[in-house]
Amino acid sequence: MTVSLTYRPSPLGRMLAPTSIAVIGDPGSDAPARQILQNLLSGGFSGPILPVSAGIAAAGGVLAYPDIAALPLAPDLAVVAGDAGFTATSLAALAARGAGGAIVTGALPPGPPPLRCIGAASYGLIVPALGLNASFCPRMPAQGGIALVCQTAGFARAVLDHAASEGLGFSHVVALGQNDDLGFTAILDALSRDGATRTVLLEVGRIKDRRGFLSAARAVARNRAVIAVRTMADPEVDDEAEVSVGADLVFAAALRRAGIVDVSGLEEMLEAAATLSRPRRMQGDRVLVVSAAGSLGTLAARAVQAAGARLATPDAAEATSLSLLLPGPCEGPALVVPESMPPNRLAELVAAAQGMTGLADAILAVHAPGPTAEQLDLTAEALAAAGSTTATLPIIAAWAGGASAEAGRARLLAAGLPAFPSIEAAARAIGILVRERRTREAARELPPRTVLAIAPDRETVRRILARARRTGRATLTEDEAASVLNAYGIPTAPTRVAADPESAALAAETLGFPAVLKIRSADLAHKTSVGGVVLDLDSADAVRRAAFAMEGRVARRAPTARREGFLVQRQITRGAGHELALRVVRDPLFGPAIGFGQGGTAAALAGDIAADLPPLNRTLAEALVARTRIGRLLAGWRDTPEADREAVYETLVRLSQLAVDFPDIAAIDVNPLIAGFAGVMALDAWIRIDPAPGSGTGHLAIAPYPAERVRTVSLRDGSTVTLRPIRPEDADAHEAFFARLTPEDVRLRFFAPIKALTPEQVARMTQLDYDREMAIIATRGDGPAAQTMGVVRLIRIGDGTEAEFAIVVEGSAKGTGLAGQLMQAGLAWAREGGIRTVAGDVLAENAAMLAFVRRQGFTVTRSADDPELMVARIDLAG
Repeated sequence: MTVSLTYRPSPLGRMLAPTSIAVIGDPGSDAPARQILQNLLSGGFSGPILPVSAGIAAAGGVLAYPDIAALPLAPDLAVVAGDAGFTATSLAALAARGAGGAIVTGALPPGPPPLRCIGAASYGLIVPALGLNASFCPRMPAQGGIALVCQTAGFARAVLDHAASEGLGFSHVVALGQNDDLGFTAILDALSRDGATRTVLLEVGRIKDRRGFLSAARAVARNRAVIAVRTMADPEVDDEAEVSVGADLVFAAALRRAGIVDVSGLEEMLEAAATLSRPRRMQGDRVLVVSAAGSLGTLAARAVQAAGARLATPDAAEATSLSLLLPGPCEGPALVVPESMPPNRLAELVAAAQGMTGLADAILAVHAPGPTAEQLDLTAEALAAAGSTTATLPIIAAWAGGASAEAGRARLLAAGLPAFPSIEAAARAIGILVRERRTREAARELPPRTVLAIAPDRETVRRILARARRTGRATLTEDEAASVLNAYGIPTAPTRVAADPESAALAAETLGFPAVLKIRSADLAHKTSVGGVVLDLDSADAVRRAAFAMEGRVARRAPTARREGFLVQRQITRGAGHELALRVVRDPLFGPAIGFGQGGTAAALAGDIAADLPPLNRTLAEALVARTRIGRLLAGWRDTPEADREAVYETLVRLSQLAVDFPDIAAIDVNPLIAGFAGVMALDAWIRIDPAPGSGTGHLAIAPYPAERVRTVSLRDGSTVTLRPIRPEDADAHEAFFARLTPEDVRLRFFAPIKALTPEQVARMTQLDYDREMAIIATRGDGPAAQTMGVVRLIRIGDGTEAEFAIVVEGSAKGTGLAGQLMQAGLAWAREGGIRTVAGDVLAENAAMLAFVRRQGFTVTRSADDPELMVARIDLAG
């Protein structure tokens, strides 16, 4: 039982693949409209180009029209060049004429435009495959697999000029300008379905919809390399902020979770484009260095390790085979080819290494100018031939030198091998490949909304937050914050609240010495800065005296802070553990973010912090810790024993769960968290909350895995299956499911005979963003042995209120009612997500499917585009 998806042309689809273009504006000398028109006419676009300008008969040798109403057809794309008033009038007329959309090179008036548009202040749109250059770029870029989505003209010019010198080609160049209407979400969504695009470059200056941006970015990054640079202004650093995580760290974390490589500047982006636009990717982090000079090989090995990769070391059998190509044994950090050996020996070593399965994940070939130009050219020619005929791994070339090495680099680039003029640049390219692999792994992690095996005490947290609000407080006292952490299973130091110095002394006697005394105040996130913490108190009298002194000291240094007595703790010996800092902050762009790094009073100066977005699972928590310097020390160092890293990971996951469950928690600071061999303990904590309670998951930038949709259903034959949203780890089972479908089922599902799914198709089907699409599968069995029996898939289209569906079940499940169960599960997701209409195409010959969809409540009509197709549609709004 099968039905397929169908895609109808959208306004953006018409804009990106137009058959006709109108240019609206004054084509006088030096006018923007004139530049755009000239570039369109010289680009080779095969469709009608329609200038619109009052008072002229022709522009650029092409018949002009006095106004938009006079156009002989509704253009798929219009370029509007003028001020805000002119743009408003033009867009309204274009909408009335039925145009697809517009590029606005000037200003946009306030409010939603009457026609979908790219801009304001757009540099334009280029699609080389169509000969389309509706931009201010005077030269058509070469055709290729790179899509550039940028916001500023300067950035576009810099990338296009560099790409021309590197021989890189483009599928699309889309300049969003001020990103007022159609933005990153829509463009990335379109590129995710474009087979010609293999690499995407993003210049991000403004994001309007964080969740939509990350959702679309995840979709396009499934089967493509995506590289982004942030050009938005950094927020002012507030040195007095209670708790913070850098905006750049949060931005990088968000991109990492979407599968995007974040780079720091234009040069790094261009190097990344030169590397990742090639088809091969690293599957691990081991790099084999092959060098034509021993000293350069040593430098390259160091640079590779500094870039975050490991050196590949041949085993005994591999070393024996490789040594046959060398004058001596394989020793040292690199395989070194002496000058005395033939010019093609470097390439022969590279080819031999590629044939050794498991030896390396990439090869760095290092060369410098030899005694003669002819030798240098022969070496490059041999490596180019090896790279283009036998390459199974990424090959990066460090072709050091100036003018004499340029021809060799050009030959390697022409063969599809990234070639750089220095070892350092080549090592940075290796680093990009390693980071790209890790971002792909991070993007596959989709934790559910609830990840804790033991349910936290959410009701206790609600009571604590409600009590703080009733007393007019936006912050919790330290003991209240500790109770919140305890409710989520995070250990805290035993604490007593004392109303006065005498009570503090008694509490210390109960807890034991040495004691710690702290001021109790919800207004002081950093109590040490006002003298609100005293350590090493060894007697009740010492506690009493410290309390009297603290009262006066805090009153002088923080006169407006509310003081509610004291907190007394038994002092924990910190020498047996590491001081860590855990934070939850609310980023202005991406919402809640988790920070982890070195703790203690000097944490801000140390600058050792990494960030990620909730929800976290154990895998993501481990990766977060690994991105810090203090994380490496947790494994133990010299006389410092190994800390309980599992407890650290678990604490991060629990803190993340707290941030997921309570959108009204604005900030959390746990500093220090002591991590030792016996576990972890929070010694101090602070929490800030919103004035009103929150709920749901709308505050999260990344939609969690919808585990709430997992359920078990009974079929007509008495068996049971589990219905649940698909996960990335279902890839193998999904391939096996497809293999069990009959050729006829495949033809009816895909409208064509398909023997096997490609890896890209499998990734597309199993790695979803659940805000945008849903695939609910039926599985039987547990663990790796579980079998997929059927799947229903729904994808939002247009403005998100419509969806297209596909459904297929294997032969053994037909007649059991499984298809109906799947369809209703899919429609339930659609209703709850605000989708009003669901539709799909069915072959007219597929009588069984047509009868099925009618039983499910669909209406069936013949397609206006293809008489062999029927369109099944259901209205969910009622």
